[in-house]
Amino acid sequence: MKKFLIIRLSSIGDIVLTTPVVRCLKNQISDAEVHFITKKQFFPVIEANPYIDKTFVIQNKIEEVIPALKAENYDYIIDLHRNFRSKGIRFKLQKKSAAFNKINIQKWLIVNFKIDRLPDVHIVDRYFETIENLGVKNDNLGLDYFIPERDEITIDSLPIENKQNYIGWVIGGKHQTKIFPENKIVEVIKEISKPVVLIGGPEDSEKGEWIKRKGGNHIFNACGKFNLNQSASLVRNASLILTNDTGLMHVAAAFRKNIISFWGNTIPQFGMYPYMPGDEMKSDIVEINNLSCRPCSKLGYNKCPKKHFDCMNKIEIKRILELIRT
Repeated sequence: MKKFLIIRLSSIGDIVLTTPVVRCLKNQISDAEVHFITKKQFFPVIEANPYIDKTFVIQNKIEEVIPALKAENYDYIIDLHRNFRSKGIRFKLQKKSAAFNKINIQKWLIVNFKIDRLPDVHIVDRYFETIENLGVKNDNLGLDYFIPERDEITIDSLPIENKQNYIGWVIGGKHQTKIFPENKIVEVIKEISKPVVLIGGPEDSEKGEWIKRKGGNHIFNACGKFNLNQSASLVRNASLILTNDTGLMHVAAAFRKNIISFWGNTIPQFGMYPYMPGDEMKSDIVEINNLSCRPCSKLGYNKCPKKHFDCMNKIEIKRILELIRT
């Protein structure tokens, strides 16, 4: 038996994007035992993944798990995070390892000087480069997301006016400059007749209530009412997902949903657009190209550095409605 440790400490979307590596490693190496380490708050993302044999979680410091990891005596460590903490884990375990290419120099060049040296390679394929020497290849079956049975949400759990053929709209995100403005969400929702379920965490609840008040009775605000896996279940049951560049976008890709994604200060060329290789489902990117200030960050900000937020504010409502109706 060969024992592998995969490191991806955060966040939701990044962890979902590791799932093809997890699956292929388990399926393509005979008797492979696959372990995964992440932060405690992201454990729900992988807790039901059948391709993972054991999971380790960090609450505060990597030292909490180092003794247990050393006891496993791994054959190979696959670092799909490549930060100070993940390097610390590799250093302390002193086993053969590989880390993925974060293309930080290329990202820095395009953010600061708008010099595009970005490779036309999705991050999933960059993840796979770390296990090329093991003979593991991408099976091109896309992403995985497994929901524990206890967290399954059926349409019967929704208000009657929101049950049938609803559109899921993921309204939140970690950085404000990656979030489609709520006033523009209302403009769109007022023009469509299908029921809409707003999806997000507790931090999005107040915004969701504002959108519901302004947008109409065909809206159900699910923000803060469900845990992560239950929200993923809402995503899976939707007929269409509209979303910011955020974790639930990748969950939607794992469920092969039709996706309309909004891109503000970040760009799909960073390699983290919805990943659905060979899939017949439709993924539409909505963005404003040729802005001299975009991308302004590889991550995001709490507010637009230029104060105009053109990357989101210039997105036309008409374009979004056309995509919803096609």
